[in-house]
Amino acid sequence: MHSTLSFSRATTVPTTNYAFHSQSPINLRFCGLRREAFGISILTRSSSGRVRLSTRGRSKRISASTGNNGTPPKSFDYDLIIIGAGVGGHGAALHAVEKGLKTAIIEGDVVGGTCVNRGCVPSKALLAVSGRMRELQSEHHMKALGLQVSAAGYDRQGVAGHANNLASKIRSNLTNSMKALGVDILTGFGTIVGPQKVKYGKVGFTDNVVTAKDIIIATGSVPFVPKGIEVDGKTVITSDHALKLEFVPDWIAIVGSGYIGLEFSDVYTALGSEVTFIEALDQLMPGFDPEISKLAQRVLINPRKIDYHTGVFATKITPARDGKPVIIELTDAKTKEHKDTLEVDAALIATGRAPFTNGLGLENINVVTQRGFVPVDERMRVIDANGNLVPHLYCIGDANGKMMLAHAASAQGISVVEQVTGRDHVLNHLSVPAACFTHPEISMVGLTEPQAREKAVKEGFEISVAKTSFKANTKALAENEGEGLAKLIYRPDNGEILGVHIFGLHAADLIHEASNAIALGTRIQDIKFAVHAHPTLSEVLDELFKSAKVKAPASTSSPISEPVAA
Repeated sequence: MHSTLSFSRATTVPTTNYAFHSQSPINLRFCGLRREAFGISILTRSSSGRVRLSTRGRSKRISASTGNNGTPPKSFDYDLIIIGAGVGGHGAALHAVEKGLKTAIIEGDVVGGTCVNRGCVPSKALLAVSGRMRELQSEHHMKALGLQVSAAGYDRQGVAGHANNLASKIRSNLTNSMKALGVDILTGFGTIVGPQKVKYGKVGFTDNVVTAKDIIIATGSVPFVPKGIEVDGKTVITSDHALKLEFVPDWIAIVGSGYIGLEFSDVYTALGSEVTFIEALDQLMPGFDPEISKLAQRVLINPRKIDYHTGVFATKITPARDGKPVIIELTDAKTKEHKDTLEVDAALIATGRAPFTNGLGLENINVVTQRGFVPVDERMRVIDANGNLVPHLYCIGDANGKMMLAHAASAQGISVVEQVTGRDHVLNHLSVPAACFTHPEISMVGLTEPQAREKAVKEGFEISVAKTSFKANTKALAENEGEGLAKLIYRPDNGEILGVHIFGLHAADLIHEASNAIALGTRIQDIKFAVHAHPTLSEVLDELFKSAKVKAPASTSSPISEPVAA
């Protein structure tokens, strides 16, 4: 996640599968897993060079456009201009400089965007605190390790300060890294005024117009708030407000049980709050692999001070005022009839994120957004209203909706820079991992089991599933953290990895062996020969791959042990 510029918020549907009222839930999978993978939209290139957009059985041809909305400049101020200095824009800028491009980045708010200032970074600071608190508060865990700890407490202001200080430090690091490499940081709101032309400036000041051979939109997203919910920033809040930790309510309702809601439930319960989840679908954590979701609920929700309502919309939420609590009206998702009314101390709206694309001037280049998202092809090239590619214009990150993760945005930006410097590159989004930083953590890459089975039926192949438990891992047992599961979904005929899902200690770190294998096309029969240090948590993956039954032989010869010199 990485919103950056202060445009007015786009009104659109949420990007993940949470409770909301204005429309029925849209199932775009956990963390916006690649839409093309599930047949929603697939772009391919024919031998003639034309781009074909296929959407569930119907196709539309898209030809490269020469652009006729204004006249492109003959010379340029920059090789590359990036609108938005979040993680995606930052990654693109650094790679562009490495490739020798004269680069500028336009930022209307603060460098770092949502991830650094209102998302990934401060939330991890809070989760680090909740993890320590949870461990210290577990008398059983401490006793098993032979430790005795007096009652643990916390200073709310100190915890909030830790999150704010971390965000400030990372923001400063990002700014300094760009300045040191010669990236021009242009302050103001960026608007596209024509082909290869952008204006920027602060409100009340004269705008500046700059030109570039190529332009990247990297404006990110903002929290999505459904109709009927009144946010006051104090008792009814979004994740932006929650990260400031201005108070810890005794009882908080969290609307949406995706990764944002789960992480905040981990923080609030560790700090003493009671939590109520409100989820539109019939089960909690609907975007996760069902088996992982079931285990996670048993560990992360059932033993904690958490209750939940599923299959309901939060159709109206009124902030606390005049001595009255926050009032939440619940409506049955199927019958649309009133079901219940809750009175709580606070409500957190975790219903996904909306693309931050209003005010970009897309109308000046004949581009129409789709539910707020900028339409792009598999190379992040922007598509106009006529289905033509807009020359020299790209969009990365949350604003295009392909995969709403900060590191996915950065990878997309690097891919774009590769293209504009002469090397064709297409990012495999199914190799991009995602993680939920609860205690224990959840991580995933590729397809869930239901998605894989659907794909197998459609394409005519078989799938197999392998699993290993953290209970058999020496390092996990040494930490007294044996609760966990790793799951591999694969093709037994050729050893292709379709998906890996992990729930357990440091799952977010463990997933990368699997994601790199998918990215590099490494098959299970080859990765079985990889050596893992003992005793480490990485052996969970080692055992997982070795337990898979693959019919195809390894593509390399058996490893040879060389003699060690005396």
